[in-house]
Amino acid sequence: MRDHDFSARERHTRGKRRFDDDEPQFLKRGRARGPVPADASDEPDPDTGAVWSSWDDAVHGPQPHPAWLVTDLAAKDTELGVLKTGKEADVHLVRRAVPDSDRSCVLAAKRYRDPRHRLFHRDAGYLEGRRVRRSREMRAMTGRTAFGRQMIAGQWAAAEFAALARLWEIGERYGTVAVPYPVQLRDTELMLEFLGDPDTGQAAPRLAELRPAGAELRGLWEQLVEALMVLARAGYAHGDLSPYNLLVHAGRLVLIDLPQVVDVVANPQGRDFLARDVRVVSTWFAARGLPASLAEPAALTGLLAREAGLR
Repeated sequence: MRDHDFSARERHTRGKRRFDDDEPQFLKRGRARGPVPADASDEPDPDTGAVWSSWDDAVHGPQPHPAWLVTDLAAKDTELGVLKTGKEADVHLVRRAVPDSDRSCVLAAKRYRDPRHRLFHRDAGYLEGRRVRRSREMRAMTGRTAFGRQMIAGQWAAAEFAALARLWEIGERYGTVAVPYPVQLRDTELMLEFLGDPDTGQAAPRLAELRPAGAELRGLWEQLVEALMVLARAGYAHGDLSPYNLLVHAGRLVLIDLPQVVDVVANPQGRDFLARDVRVVSTWFAARGLPASLAEPAALTGLLAREAGLR
C-alpha cells in the first residue's frame, strides 16, 4: 500500500471525499527551502545524535504550511525523548532545526510499532467500510497475517494523517475543529504539531488530567459539542473518543489520536460509533457536575446523526 492511500469512501451527496483509492490533492510535495549540504550523510551526528530532516522523503500536510514549520532541506531532526507510549504507537518529541540559525520547531513524532508487537485489538469494526485496492491485501488484513498486520498499521497511519489534514482544511465548509497540524507522513510515522511548551517539552494536558468546574467545565463541553458537530457534518465520528484523547491547550479543546476515524455513512456501524463517542464523554462531564440536561447522550447522538445525514 502506498503511504498516501487512505481509509473510507466517497460520498456523492457531500462532494468528493478522500479515502483508500482517492489521490488526495493536498498531499503534494511543497518546495523545500535550500539545498541539502554537499557533505550530507544519513548517519546520526556523533555529538548530538541529530539526523537530516526526513521532510524531503515524506508526504506533506495541507498548504499553506504554518509559518512556524521548518521545511528546509538543510534542517536536522534531534530526538528529545518519549512523550507517550501506547498499545499501537509511541509518540516522541523531535526538534527540527537548521544548524547555525535560529530556525527551529518542536514536533510530535507518532510511530506505529513493529507489527510483531502491535496490538490493534479493536481494528475489525473500524475497518468496515474502508476500501483496499487488491483482494490479496484484504484477505491478509482479515486473516491478520504478518503482511496483513503491516497493512493495518499502514492504514492506521494513513487514515489518521488523512483525517487530520481533512479536518484542518474543512473550516470554510463545515466549521472549525481544533486538531494538531499534520506535518508529514513517512511509512508508519506521522509528524504532528506539538501542543505544549516547546521550551520545556511539556505537553498540553489531557482533559482527563484536569478538574474543570463551573463555567470552565461548561465552556469545554460547548467546545466539544461543536467539534463533534463539525465531524458529523464532514461525515466522521472520532471512533474512540474519551477524555484521554482530548487535549486542553491554551484554553482550547483539541482532538487527538484519530487513526480509527470512522466514516459514519460507509461504515454499517457508523451510528453506533457516534453513540459510543457521545456516551463516554457525556459520562465524564456529567460526573464532574455538568447538568444532565446538557449532557444527555441520546439527544446529542440524534443531533449528530442528523448532521451526518443518517436516518
